[in-house]
Amino acid sequence: MTVQLEMREIIVLLLAFLGFAFAAGRLLLTQIDRRLDGRFAAMEEARRSGQSHWDSQFATLSEQNQREAAGWQRLERDFLGWKAELPIQYVRREDYVRNQTVIEAKLDQLRLSIENQYLKGLKND
Repeated sequence: MTVQLEMREIIVLLLAFLGFAFAAGRLLLTQIDRRLDGRFAAMEEARRSGQSHWDSQFATLSEQNQREAAGWQRLERDFLGWKAELPIQYVRREDYVRNQTVIEAKLDQLRLSIENQYLKGLKND
């Protein structure tokens, strides 16, 4: 059994095989392209949902930071008011001791003066 093929039949078979290989390759590449498009679409959707999630988280965090900053400002303002009132309401220990010493010295002088008057009164009698 011998198979004889002429040159044009070999060329036709070769072209048919190359056409089949080209069609199969093109079909394979088309399916790969569709699959990649689907994956990219899913990734883009995941990115959008993640972005919206983080945007909402950062917005909440930003609101919390603003409230916290307002709280700190109020605390600082209250502290500065307290600091301004402190010298009016607070007496240092040294000042108190000095004032007390002056009062006691005056009381001692008054006692001494009364005692001298009393003793002079006893001498005159």
